[in-house]
Amino acid sequence: MEKQNQKITPTGNLQSSLTSVVLPARNEAASIATAVDTISGVLDSCSPNWEIVVVDDGSDDQTYERLLELAGQDSRVRAIRFSRNFGKEAAILAGLQHAKGDTVITMDADLQHPPELIPEMLRCWAEGAKVVNAVKRSRTSDGIIARFRANVFNQLMSSLGGIDMHDASDFKLLDRVVVDQISAALPERERFYRGLTDWVGYSSTTLPFDVNTRVGGEGKWSILKLAELALTALVSFTSAPLRIVTLLGIATLILGFFIGADALLSWARGRAVSGFATVVITLLLIGSFVMISLGIMGEYIAKIYEEVKRRPTFIVEATTDDDD
Repeated sequence: MEKQNQKITPTGNLQSSLTSVVLPARNEAASIATAVDTISGVLDSCSPNWEIVVVDDGSDDQTYERLLELAGQDSRVRAIRFSRNFGKEAAILAGLQHAKGDTVITMDADLQHPPELIPEMLRCWAEGAKVVNAVKRSRTSDGIIARFRANVFNQLMSSLGGIDMHDASDFKLLDRVVVDQISAALPERERFYRGLTDWVGYSSTTLPFDVNTRVGGEGKWSILKLAELALTALVSFTSAPLRIVTLLGIATLILGFFIGADALLSWARGRAVSGFATVVITLLLIGSFVMISLGIMGEYIAKIYEEVKRRPTFIVEATTDDDD
């Protein structure tokens, strides 16, 4: 993907800054040590001050116990454990709120986001970019269905949501000012991280990368979870689906006009009015339009309901900071 980068002015100082890496993780006990070791090795080569914040999103395995061991070996590794599974968006938010860095990099714990890109991301920040978006150049490690699913989702969001989602990912570098805006100044509970980083509008640049093969285990995204994320993204960033209700109403009106005209014309000519089949088809079409309209409005009402309850986005059960 080619994207026009905004004009940026050099501001960052790598020598005196702290770099934070946020890793959402769920059931990554078998591979989290490899991920932390790999990322820390890259950070050692390009940043004198760094930390890794791993958010255990309600894992059912020994992920947090592995993190306690890693934190005991290196104080720059910090861990947060949720009381249950709150989802990746909540884990990213928790990582942003706990990260102390002047720059914060979010990436997957399965190393599908290549850590080797971190030095280049930091260079872009040092040259003035407030947001560095890593975009997918290829997805050869994903299956055909996964690629098709992602393309449909990104196209929908780009067309309806008014944000550029082509080949987007959660692999990003954010300046501290952007982190503060996303983690504290934006009050919504139902979040879509990729969209928010574009919506805040700070100077940005893009870096292409090839998706790596997972270091272990299987992907955690089911079709149901992806559909839920897509609904949250659409409802959070656009009211376009509500306009579909209006379009369906117009379509019903046009359909009714033609059917009515056909009935009147048949009556005027002395022919029998279109019979049972026409009535049944018409009722089915109108009923389908009504149910689709109710479903669209229901999604927006459900999101409003979740927001007005004001429940916390996540609950932290334990952190290595508490242990220290």
